[in-house]
Amino acid sequence: MLCVHIGDDWSARTPIERLSDLHKHVSGRIVFTTSFGIEDQALTHLIADSELDVDIVTLDTGRLFQQTYDVWRATEQRYGRRIRAFYPERDHLEALVAQQGIDGFYEGVDQRHACCDVRKVRPLARALAGAKAWITGLRASQSAERQAAEFVTFDIARDLLKASPLLDWSREDVVAFTQGNDVPLNALHAQGFPSIGCAPCTRAIEPWEDERAGRWWWEASNKECGLHVGPDGRLVRASASSGASA
Repeated sequence: MLCVHIGDDWSARTPIERLSDLHKHVSGRIVFTTSFGIEDQALTHLIADSELDVDIVTLDTGRLFQQTYDVWRATEQRYGRRIRAFYPERDHLEALVAQQGIDGFYEGVDQRHACCDVRKVRPLARALAGAKAWITGLRASQSAERQAAEFVTFDIARDLLKASPLLDWSREDVVAFTQGNDVPLNALHAQGFPSIGCAPCTRAIEPWEDERAGRWWWEASNKECGLHVGPDGRLVRASASSGASA
C-alpha cells in the first residue's frame, strides 16, 4: 500500500531524497517524462547517478527543435541509457493535419489544444499506462499558474501519483546544479529560451517576462498544453493525502 502522506515533509528534503522517498514508498512502475529542458536534465542526472529504477521517457511531437534532438543524443551518451520515445499515432496526426492544416494551431485556442492533445496528451497516456507514479520537472516559480502546485498530488484522471521533486527550486538553483554536475543542456537556454517546447510554439523571452511567456505567446493566458491540467483546464492540485493506493 502507498503511504498517503508521502509528500507531507518533502519541503525539508533534497530532490534526491524526495526521489528516493518516492521510490521507497511506491510499489510499481515509476515514469519520469523529460522534454530535455534544464529542470528535466537535472532530474535525469539525479535518477541516473543514483541508479534509481525509474523509466525515463520522452514525447516526440515531431515538431521539436534540432537543439532538443542534439541534447537528447548527448544525454543518452552521457548516462549510458536509452530514453524511450512516444510518438503521436499516425491516424490521429493525419486526421489533425487534414482538418486544420500543418500550422492550424495558430488560428485559435481550440485548434492549439487539439494539436497538443494529438502530439502530447495522447502519447503521454500511453507512456504512463500501468504506472503507479509520474515524476515531472514542474517548478512553482515557472509561472503564476504553477505557484499553487504541490510536491505530490494524486492525478485522479490517470490514477497515479504525480511528483515534482524540484517544485521549490528557483531557476538559479537548477542552473547552479546543472553547471556543477556538467549536465548536458539544450543550447537554446543560452539564447533566451528558459522553457522549450515545439519549435513553432516557442520563442525567446524578454528579461521581464515569466519563464513560460515564450510558450504559445500568441495566446493571452493559460500557457499549458494539457499534460498537467484536469478537465477544468486547471493544474491538478489534489493532495496525495486525499487517498490512493499503489
